[in-house]
Amino acid sequence: MQNNFLSTPNAPPAALPSKRVGRFYLSERLGMGSNGAVYLGHDPVIDRDVAIKIFSAGNNAADKKQREQQFINEARAAGRLSHPNIVTIFDASSEGGTTFIAMEFLQGKDLRHILADGKQFDIIETANIIQKIAEALAYAHSNGVIHRDIKPANIFVLPNQQPKVVDFGIARAPNRVLDETREQAHTLFNNNILGTPNYMSPEQANGKPVNALTDVYSLGTVMYEMLTGQKPFQSQDVDKLLQQIVNKVAKYPSEIRPGIPDSLSKIVMKAMQKDPAARYESAAEMSLALEKFLERDRKLKRKRQKQGSDTSDYSNDDSPHVGSWLSWAALIAAVVGVAAYLIHRI
Repeated sequence: MQNNFLSTPNAPPAALPSKRVGRFYLSERLGMGSNGAVYLGHDPVIDRDVAIKIFSAGNNAADKKQREQQFINEARAAGRLSHPNIVTIFDASSEGGTTFIAMEFLQGKDLRHILADGKQFDIIETANIIQKIAEALAYAHSNGVIHRDIKPANIFVLPNQQPKVVDFGIARAPNRVLDETREQAHTLFNNNILGTPNYMSPEQANGKPVNALTDVYSLGTVMYEMLTGQKPFQSQDVDKLLQQIVNKVAKYPSEIRPGIPDSLSKIVMKAMQKDPAARYESAAEMSLALEKFLERDRKLKRKRQKQGSDTSDYSNDDSPHVGSWLSWAALIAAVVGVAAYLIHRI
């Protein structure tokens, strides 16, 4: 979904399907997606703006049922969750032949567009955003919901850098309505890929059953792209791309961008292990690893402030003792230099 809940500058104007759906009044279209369009709406009962996603099968009637199931599944999956980093679903209904979801109206941009605009996130920004998403996924997983399509387009970032996970259309939830047999048969090819290829886990790319650790892998790929400015695997050929995901090991982020701390590179690479058993045991564990990294950074900054230093460089070995070690090295070098001068004079 392009800029799911915010007006898209390049979106052509379009007539409203009607001026009202359910109790909600519609005013303008905000964006388009594969399963329909999102409109700015207003709830007269609560007196607040909302985003209204209205289902539309488009011109391809053959898969209308599957898409409608995905649409309903989004409402059921996200509707059972209440978390500050997950979009809130207010209502879902089918009235007068119109199926719609009313959700939280978000102002900002999705991460895909932010990255496409050339934004280079710094190390701490990246760690903060990914930690919050990992925490949100841990909450979703604890409620039996696996997103299965974590990617930049499904991470909305508010102006205050608060991320929101959106679009639970292909999520697996206890109350989902999708036909598992039919879904598995349409996992990979013929334009029926379940999930987005660049961010798929190896088990998804192989068409194998997945668990919550598929979200951990996908979140690792998003973090990789935020840190390095490039996707871990790239190919215009979908088959080749899937083969890379299954068999190829990505370069360490610190190899691509030397300023990235090794400890942060290790977090990314652990999340992106081919074998799910080698990844973090849960999104909660990944969140904790990122929180520890951020706490080390906060302690280092506090120490620098006490020492009166305003430097913001983050050593690639993450050692708080690097500054003092360099000071001692400089002192030793000076002593050796003086000694050599005196010996020469003698």
